[in-house]
Amino acid sequence: MTILVTGATGSVGRLVVDELVAAGVPVRALTVDPERARLPAGAEVVVGSLARPSTLPVALKGVSAVYLAPMARTVRRFCELATEAGVERVVALSGSSVGDEHEGSSGHEYGAVEAAVRAAGFAWTFLRPGGFMNNTLDWAPMVRAGEVAMAYGDATQTPIDLGDIAAVAARVLVSAGHTGKTYVLSGPEAITLRGQVETLASVLGKEIHFRELTPAEQRAQWIGYGIPESAVGWLLEGFAETLRHPQVPTGVVEELLGRPGTTYAEWVAARRDVFA
Repeated sequence: MTILVTGATGSVGRLVVDELVAAGVPVRALTVDPERARLPAGAEVVVGSLARPSTLPVALKGVSAVYLAPMARTVRRFCELATEAGVERVVALSGSSVGDEHEGSSGHEYGAVEAAVRAAGFAWTFLRPGGFMNNTLDWAPMVRAGEVAMAYGDATQTPIDLGDIAAVAARVLVSAGHTGKTYVLSGPEAITLRGQVETLASVLGKEIHFRELTPAEQRAQWIGYGIPESAVGWLLEGFAETLRHPQVPTGVVEELLGRPGTTYAEWVAARRDVFA
């Protein structure tokens, strides 16, 4: 049973390859840049991507299951080629924003991927993680300077470690009982933005001040960074929503993996070099 991992250079896909190789499962990794990916010796590498469907027939040959990275623009062609190749199972990375109609939301793309995979008739499983702990890597310059400035400091979210998403994907790919399931994934704790900064300070052993921005100040800052206005509006509304309705952990990671999910403090401790 060969499993194809698409987007094998991506932040989650690369970790899925590691998980499957460690489990002793035959893995084929689809990537546009094998050298940058530094894929493990146990993985068969095919150069290509979902964005270039002409590269997929070779990658799909002899494959029984696929880890599908989100690529709405070409997902229908992927489904056609995967069906022709005899692929039976597809585990698609989606997102908790599915159904969110706000302009700038990623929910449109995730929804399109899910709809196409479902319509194609595969034995499907959808993984819908929420916010990533990795998003706070963008804070590194502010952390080093000793002050993190953000709007909605008391917005409460359940950020998840990318490694836990990859571990769930690998578990679902190699075990039975997940067909037709949609798993909403979260980290193991609800934590505010202010609480994340406090955790950074505690783990790194340094004083880090949190400065609350107004939504207008945050909007201007993000637009200055080159983020499209539509995406800025969606991001701000997302934080405002979790201020009004704090997120709570789903417990799905723990249930599927039989171990605790990675806490924010554990995640920070593993990345001291980035923030130091």
